[in-house]
Formats: sequence, C-alpha cells, structure tokens
Amino acid sequence: MALTREQKQKIIEDLKEKIAKQKAMILVDFTGLKVKDLSNLRKKLKAADNELKIAKKTLLELSLKRASLEIEMKKLKGEIALVFGYKEEVSPAKIVYQFSQENPNLKILGGFLENKFREAEEIITLAQLPSREELLIELVRNISSPISKLVNVFGGNIRSLVYVLSAIKR
Repeated sequence: MALTREQKQKIIEDLKEKIAKQKAMILVDFTGLKVKDLSNLRKKLKAADNELKIAKKTLLELSLKRASLEIEMKKLKGEIALVFGYKEEVSPAKIVYQFSQENPNLKILGGFLENKFREAEEIITLAQLPSREELLIELVRNISSPISKLVNVFGGNIRSLVYVLSAIKR
C-alpha cells in the first residue's frame, strides 16, 4: 500500500527528530534477514538504549538532507535500516557488528559519527575496539601495577628484617 503525503511527511519528521537526538547512526543492509532475527536485533539494541528504524531510501535521504547530513543513497545497495545510538557512540556499532557475525545477511554499510559519514571499515574497526569499561579496567591495572610492586619491594625488606631478627633470637 502506497503511503500518503501526510504519512511520508510524518516519517520524515520522525526520522529528523531521531537524527537530531543521536550520537551515532549506522546504516545497515538487512536484505535476506528473517523477521525473527530482525526483532532479536531490535531487542538487543533497545536493551542498550539504541533503536533500529526502517524507512524507504528516498525518505531517509530527505531526512538526512534536512538534518544537514550528506550521503548518496544511490551508492547503497539493498534494503536500508538506520541504527540510532542515543547514549554512546560505540554501543550500536558493537551490537550491530556482533549480530552481523552471527547473521551474514546483515551488512554494515557505514554510519555517521560526529555528523561525518564513516565508511563500513571504520565502523567495524570502532566496533572491534574494547569497551569503555574494559579500557578503564586496563588503565587502573596499569596504574596500580607499579604501586603494588613497590609495596611488595618494601614488604620484602621488612620481611627480611623480621627473618634476621628471628634468626638472631634463636
């Protein structure tokens, strides 16, 4: 069923609002993906405060132009969906990348970070980076390692002194 002009206008305005709120936006090709798999992806994205939105390419292109984001939709093949990341830039990329590893029908086409279009390779590289929490854990480990070694060295000297004193006592 064809959409009326009002319905198309409403979709464009909805997409424009979502584009304005997003921190990251990833374009994916979901051609050949089963509805069950697509709903699983939506659930995973929603759990991490992300969202998947499907619309016609022409409506997507109009929405992106109104949001001052340039992209040539003619270059993109297949059925296009947008994944919006509202809280983090990396979270939607990680979820989509992991899902595409399990389901080869889902292909990452590119995305927008900091209002610049990034190629699929850049999005995949971003998705393969460790999470913020993993990086913080590694940072704390690297900072605390020299301190714990220093404490160990000082403790070794005191231990040696105790051993010597107990040997003298005997």
